Amino acid sequence: MSAAPQETSERVLEHMGVLYDEETARVTTERLIRLAEDYRSRLAQRDVAPASAATAYLITYPGAFTRDGEAPLQTLASVLERVGDAISDVHLLPMYPWTSDDGFAVVDFRQIDPAVGTWDDVATVGRGHALMFDFVANHVSSASPWFTGWLADDPRYTDYFVEPGPDFDVSQVVRPRTSPLLHQYERPSGGTATAWTTFGPDQVDVNVANPEVLLDLTDVLLGYLAAGADTVRLDAIGFLWKESGTTCLHLPGTHAVIKMWRALIDDLIPAARLLTETNVPHRDNISYFGDGSDEAHMVYQFALPPLVLHSFVAGDSGRLTAWARALEPCAPGSTWFNFLASHDGIGMRPAKGLLEPDEVEALVDRVQAHGGRVSYAAEPGGGRTVYELNSSYLDALTDPARSGDAAHAARRALAAHAILLALAGVPAIYYHSLFGSRHDVAAAEASGIPRRINRARLDADALTAELEADARRSAVYEGLTALLRRRRDLPAFEPAAAQQVLDLGPEVFAVRRGEGADAVTVIVNVSGGQVSLPEVSGTDLLTATRHDGVLLGEDEFMWMVEA
Repeated sequence: MSAAPQETSERVLEHMGVLYDEETARVTTERLIRLAEDYRSRLAQRDVAPASAATAYLITYPGAFTRDGEAPLQTLASVLERVGDAISDVHLLPMYPWTSDDGFAVVDFRQIDPAVGTWDDVATVGRGHALMFDFVANHVSSASPWFTGWLADDPRYTDYFVEPGPDFDVSQVVRPRTSPLLHQYERPSGGTATAWTTFGPDQVDVNVANPEVLLDLTDVLLGYLAAGADTVRLDAIGFLWKESGTTCLHLPGTHAVIKMWRALIDDLIPAARLLTETNVPHRDNISYFGDGSDEAHMVYQFALPPLVLHSFVAGDSGRLTAWARALEPCAPGSTWFNFLASHDGIGMRPAKGLLEPDEVEALVDRVQAHGGRVSYAAEPGGGRTVYELNSSYLDALTDPARSGDAAHAARRALAAHAILLALAGVPAIYYHSLFGSRHDVAAAEASGIPRRINRARLDADALTAELEADARRSAVYEGLTALLRRRRDLPAFEPAAAQQVLDLGPEVFAVRRGEGADAVTVIVNVSGGQVSLPEVSGTDLLTATRHDGVLLGEDEFMWMVEA
């Protein structure tokens, strides 16, 4: 079939058999293997480091930092010079030409948006840090040549998009939006076409039931790895495969596509990583690990942001502790992608079954008290549920009555991130969290887009000055970078190091990582007051102070070793 190992060809063929009839699966497999061979020599030159205690991702837009006369990607590279080795990897949110959703309606997967820079600028960012690229595989912009070609009846793009017929049952479809599932578009030749739009009229779902679409997407994925990505994030991937009468979410066809990509990566560049973005309840989310070795290398820990926020709002870690204690260790070669904040809001769907309705309402009240927004999702059969909370995570953490208290905001930000940094997996920190930003209510109001509350661009030179003069920014930034640098050298924080979640009472969250002399116990006070733990003794690595019995102040935390 090709020079690829027979095992890879067999794995790919198995997964194609889930999608297509026998002959189509065979032909598509042959074409995928030939495509992979075209990339083999380029990918063999890539050097990808495995995840370790030193791994920490910064989540950022390519245009997040600006400076007059400079491409934003160049500005980002200079900002990263200041951050240095506190961050190992940079997650570049969509950096391609786009028309809406702040980058997630992609016009051309293979080009860099000239407003942020060039492929050379991407390479510059990658000289000091490993890179994660975003792959918005589920949909494209309505201005994409793929879609405009489809509308124009270009044979190259026949069946590139989903146009369900009258017999296609969409009654059970699950979506994160309340807009219509299907939209009509005018064809240049006259008449209209109907297309599937999970996320809205400017984001049109591609049709991977057509093997040509799958081959195009696979070429994009391998191209990203060849262009310098160590990790590729599969955005909204759970919606990829459509089937009549189903939820069209997490279907076997979707898993088969990811498993095929994993098979190719295992063969071509095995240290690279796939991260699936599926903002759904925990059981569905972890299904993207497959058997632990055949699907995603990393899965978002989507339940973590709402549970950590709840712990501080309620002053009670019980929900977080119970959930964390129930987590099973990841299989070798896979791990959690832990985060608190991202470019999106605080997803509440993963909290379903973990938080009671009144506890969810308490988080809604907290965010709204800070001027934040709440986004809702449609449910099959009507109705809606809280989908996400739109707020700066750091603002949501703080007591609204103390919103101007920089010391309170900084302490709580560091305490929450101490939990993030303690858990098995790799941590990721959003750029506004790293730099202690407040949310931008004016941007949300002016745009009518709730998520813009946490997507402000930062003038790099003004930021430098604020890191000296602004108490909140400086305390959060200095505190987080110090924690990240201390974490780098501790074997206890290797992604797969042993984890034991302790129950020291609802006032604290406590977890022991590692074993023997290398073990570290992280204790975080979430109560909002002072907590006494007379039974705990050891040395706090962060202050080099010995404790026989621990007294934790408000939002205080310790990294304890037995010595």
